[in-house]
Amino acid sequence: MTETNYVNFNNQNITRGELSDLVRSQLQMLLEAGNLQAAKSILAPVQAADIAEAIEGLPEAMHALVFRLLPKTEAIEVYEYLDYTVQEHLITELRSQDVRDIVDKMSPDDRARLFDELPAKVVNRLLAQLSPAEREATAQLLGYEANTAGRIMTPKLIYLKENFTVSQAIDRIRSLADHSEMIYYLYVTDNARRLTGIVSLRELVVCQLEQTIGEIMTREVVFVYTDTDQEEVAKLIQRYDFLAVPVVDKEQRLVGIVTVDDVIDILQQEITEDIYTLGGGVQSDGENYFQMSLLEVARKRVVWLFVLLIANTVTGTIIKSQEDILKQVVILTAFIPLLTGTGGNVGAQSSTVVIRGMSTDDMKSLGGWEVVGREAIAGAFLGIMLGSIATVWAYFLQGRAEVAFTVGISLVAIAVIASVSGSALPFLFQSLRLDPALMSAPFITTAVDVLGVLIYFYLARVILGL
Repeated sequence: MTETNYVNFNNQNITRGELSDLVRSQLQMLLEAGNLQAAKSILAPVQAADIAEAIEGLPEAMHALVFRLLPKTEAIEVYEYLDYTVQEHLITELRSQDVRDIVDKMSPDDRARLFDELPAKVVNRLLAQLSPAEREATAQLLGYEANTAGRIMTPKLIYLKENFTVSQAIDRIRSLADHSEMIYYLYVTDNARRLTGIVSLRELVVCQLEQTIGEIMTREVVFVYTDTDQEEVAKLIQRYDFLAVPVVDKEQRLVGIVTVDDVIDILQQEITEDIYTLGGGVQSDGENYFQMSLLEVARKRVVWLFVLLIANTVTGTIIKSQEDILKQVVILTAFIPLLTGTGGNVGAQSSTVVIRGMSTDDMKSLGGWEVVGREAIAGAFLGIMLGSIATVWAYFLQGRAEVAFTVGISLVAIAVIASVSGSALPFLFQSLRLDPALMSAPFITTAVDVLGVLIYFYLARVILGL
């Protein structure tokens, strides 16, 4: 293959997604041809994140081969961008010394997250291979509870004293910058390392060199504790547009920081979990769903589907118990799908907006009862609008006004009950300390099916005098 066959990866018109695809396709073609030198040259101008994405798209057998083509310093950076399943595979494929070099140079928070995904036996082996300083930093993070600020923070930061001059502070930043995760925020501590203030790099640059840190720092610092839930940390950084937030222990001693790049990962993880759960109780456990085996995919989905299958048999049982009504007015059967389908959709809409409101704090000014009341009124409006249309359609379909009114009134009642159920059940689950997202659309739809059929047949008996 000649040099003219290569794609220009510096082309400004190429999107990042297209770039990753181009790198992946070129790499695969060159590796299959055995042209390792050309493959290495292709990777040279590409950013670490794009290389990681390209590696993930290659066949598993090529992962370690591509990784060995990278310079050691770049390999460490690329490794931190890789999905955990690919990271774990590389650990088993690479030589022990290569693994040690990569894991030892990773930032402590990224290393801790990797160790969370690995088997305990592998973690213990890797911990033993780390340098004493890195082993201590990693053990500290692993000592905190999962999904808390302590677990996701990095202890690598620069802290200052109030009596430092600006000149001394800048010298300290220069000497420690390579060993710190973040230099844009500098935290001020006392002799016991208790957090007393914060100063930005910008403030240091514009102040006089002889001024002290105590004169220019901000004393009202927003911080989190080591046991603060990671989702709360993410919301805090998002709310205040921070680049990082300091983490303190119960004695107010500064122990680390959580940076915005970690928060982006957390938000993506939380949103993914919520969407999977809303879609029908699928539990991802932090794994990439599309990299699981098909047997594992089926195992994760079948439990919730089995529960819904059992619940749906209740609807069939109710319909069977109303055979006497259906024999007299067979046309009633034709409207069951319309009523249950519409009720399920209304309930799913209500549960979705309420669960989303819970996760974004959009409902913090409203109480639970107020939210349910609003949804009930909205459901009544929807029921009247949809019920009117359904009544007219039912009349033209079979010509009996009493049947048409039964369908229309049932739809109004079902829409109200569906809205109340869809909005109230997430609050019930939250009060029971369960994930509100478990009140997913399939569950709400199934519950409304049961209630809707009961309401429909009850109204049919009353209106039709059966």
